[in-house]
Amino acid sequence: MKIVTPVDKDSLLIKRTYKVLEVGPGSNPTKRADVLVEKFLNDDTHRRGGLRIFPHQKLIESDGENLPFRDKEFDYVICSHVLEHANDPVKFISEQMRVAKMGYIEIPSLIGEFLSPKKSHKWVILEIEDKIVMFEKERIIHRFENDFGELFLNYLPYKSLLFRILTTSKQNFTTIRHQWKDSVDLIVSPPEDSEYSRYFTDKWSTEMVQKIFPPESTSVEIASILRSLARFSFQKLKRGLNINAKPLTLEEYRGLTN
Repeated sequence: MKIVTPVDKDSLLIKRTYKVLEVGPGSNPTKRADVLVEKFLNDDTHRRGGLRIFPHQKLIESDGENLPFRDKEFDYVICSHVLEHANDPVKFISEQMRVAKMGYIEIPSLIGEFLSPKKSHKWVILEIEDKIVMFEKERIIHRFENDFGELFLNYLPYKSLLFRILTTSKQNFTTIRHQWKDSVDLIVSPPEDSEYSRYFTDKWSTEMVQKIFPPESTSVEIASILRSLARFSFQKLKRGLNINAKPLTLEEYRGLTN
């Protein structure tokens, strides 16, 4: 069951006593995680850079579809930008529900995939009525050949305050952020004639748009913009003070733990 839409994985309110797992941390591990599970230690095909680990974290090489942990061994599990790569999304998410009581999933939305497509992504995804709906990318008519990632991934998030306000204040615009407890409502490859498949194959109507992005009052939008501005200012201050610790490379981590 979905609980809330967080701003991002670094803003999660996780109790200090919780034991936290992260599945597929890649080049951007969440510092709050205690244990990291990574399938590809030396292969960067599915990530933007080399694997990174914070010194306090335990790294385990394993497949996310077969996690080597007991039932409910963790209080919380984080999975950011991995689900869209999964061979078997149902098994992948089922394993996280098995080993943790609650968690956070972050994935590119269908719009995000249009703007910044990745060949390694097997699925395009939308959140519809608090359900994560996954559609096979190869079934989409659009060929995902125009890649604006340099603009929407590498430039605007760092150079445009207005763009950052848009993506953090408008939920699920380019990125879906989904915090859950007990279970995840997941729909994979809905049939062509289903209510959900038309969001991936048909022209969006006004009713469809409003179901994905429900209208908000001016006061709610202003409050959301102010929260985004406050978070942006706080992050900029932390960067200026050099508060954020940097994770280690795999080689540095192995040298530290050996």
